[in-house]
Amino acid sequence: MQGETSRTKLFTRRTVILGGAQTLLLAGLAGRMYQLQVLESSRYKTLADDNRINMQLLPPPRGRIFDRFGQPLAVNQLNYRLVIVPEQAGELEHSLAALSNLIPIETRDRERILREARRKRKFVPITVRENLTWEEVSRIEVNAPDLPGTMIDVGQTRHYLAGEEAAHIIGYVGAVSEKELEGDPVLALPGFRIGKNGAEKIFETALRGKAGSRQVEVNAFGRIIRELRRDEGQPGDDHILTIDMGLQEYANARISEESAAAVVIDVHSGELLAMASAPSFNPNSFTTGISQTEWNALMANTRFPLTNKAISGQYSPGSTFKMVVALAALDGGLMNPSHEVFCPGFTTLGNRRFHCWKRGGHGRMNMNSALAQSCDVYFYEVSKRVGVDGIAVMARRFGFGEKLGIELPAERKGLVPTRDWKLAVHGVPWQKGETLVIGIGQGFLLTTPLQLAVMTARIANGGIAVLPKLVRETQRSGQRLPDTRESFPSMGLSAAHLAIVQKGMTDVTNSQRGTAYRARIEEPGMAMAGKTGSVQVKRITKAERERGVRKNEDRPWKDRDHALFVGYAPVEAPRYAVSVVVEHGGGGSKAAAPIARDILREVQRRDPARRGPEENIVLDSAATV
Repeated sequence: MQGETSRTKLFTRRTVILGGAQTLLLAGLAGRMYQLQVLESSRYKTLADDNRINMQLLPPPRGRIFDRFGQPLAVNQLNYRLVIVPEQAGELEHSLAALSNLIPIETRDRERILREARRKRKFVPITVRENLTWEEVSRIEVNAPDLPGTMIDVGQTRHYLAGEEAAHIIGYVGAVSEKELEGDPVLALPGFRIGKNGAEKIFETALRGKAGSRQVEVNAFGRIIRELRRDEGQPGDDHILTIDMGLQEYANARISEESAAAVVIDVHSGELLAMASAPSFNPNSFTTGISQTEWNALMANTRFPLTNKAISGQYSPGSTFKMVVALAALDGGLMNPSHEVFCPGFTTLGNRRFHCWKRGGHGRMNMNSALAQSCDVYFYEVSKRVGVDGIAVMARRFGFGEKLGIELPAERKGLVPTRDWKLAVHGVPWQKGETLVIGIGQGFLLTTPLQLAVMTARIANGGIAVLPKLVRETQRSGQRLPDTRESFPSMGLSAAHLAIVQKGMTDVTNSQRGTAYRARIEEPGMAMAGKTGSVQVKRITKAERERGVRKNEDRPWKDRDHALFVGYAPVEAPRYAVSVVVEHGGGGSKAAAPIARDILREVQRRDPARRGPEENIVLDSAATV
């Protein structure tokens, strides 16, 4: 009896303990449920929504690029893409084989598609081909019932209407590299492209715009169920360039048969009206994906079509530099313009002869006649009086030896040598003979066609330090953005000294003894002033000179002199300046001056700086053409 009582008490105690434990567990569970469902409900609701709702970036429409009159140069056009969803397509290789009967699919694309299919989830669409033609789209749509998992997607792609004519100015867009992924998250979007060269690269941030976004509902596997909200973002800014596309096309056509560059600039505003470089390339090839064959052809071309020679080509300026040397002497009071120097065809320094381009010599020359007839001996004497450092100071005042602020990616600054520069770079002192060579624009001295055009503009406009300008106006959503241009300062040159140089340049083309008289503009009111130049590429030896070897006609193309010409027009009221460089063209008067004449005549005929209707171009806000 006593044992039963003990067992009953033990059972009751255990029951109480078990019941208490259950009660505590239930209380804890209830408390936790209260915490989750009441106290932290908003937090978990947010987490659930984030798991159910995804935010996705949308690429903004890229800003367009126009010429000064509103002619479109770079636009966005509809891009018809063929995409395939692997889980719906079944056997992917069979589907690709069926598609290849309708549209061309290269082996490398087939390999890429299969590689992406292995890496990505089966429901993620894969791009098969972009930029389909209407005929290709039609063939696919007609056969759509027999092509499960395939669909036509519509996006945007960059298109360059000017093609090769403005390729070096506009540049092109390309896929984002790993080094360029920093910053804006929109850069990581599949297929997103950014500016790689030219204006596309300079103004990349403004052209790109601000990314949009959309909210989409997804299931547990990440599949999109529906779109909840969309914000298209802000399209990129439209840019109106200073370029006159009609003139640009003319300049390109004029130099298309050469390896050359031509720059036209407004001497007062600095607006670049044309900047041609030949040969050129098709920028649309880079947008759609350039083939290996086309790329190899571009790289193998010895005339370097990918190089913008107008800003990247560095050449000794030759006799086109003589105006700078003359102004250095006049500004320093080292030479009277009426002082005469006798030219027998050479001058002697020590035991070395420095020849004039004219074998028999020019006779007695003053500054005006020396400029008009491009007498080297005269400028040998001038350079001896001024010295290399004095010439360098004046050269820098004209913009040589530095970038001019146009900001195109490949702009080079050239080289203006000095005594200190040579000692620092080459470790040897400057030689007197090198000063004579610099006096006729050769030796270490290097310039770009853009710098030569700016130099000419500063002479023509009376010594105003004009700088080149490429963008005329920027518009955001159809609204014109404020213009922050500043006025250009004076170079501080004497008007009388400039008049002497201007007279010499006028006689180059309008005096019968001028080196470019045959290339003059004869139309009334359009006369030009200018200066020829020839730059020795390979030195002619004494033996060759004695044998009567002609340094251009009797040599291979790559050993011939570069031909140069700079000029401005009209003489009476200068408005436009031009520089032309023809690589291995021979004499400047024969190869470069006729090109410059034709361009200056055309720009005056078009007169883009004085035409008015384009002053307030208002573009519609649509970014797709």
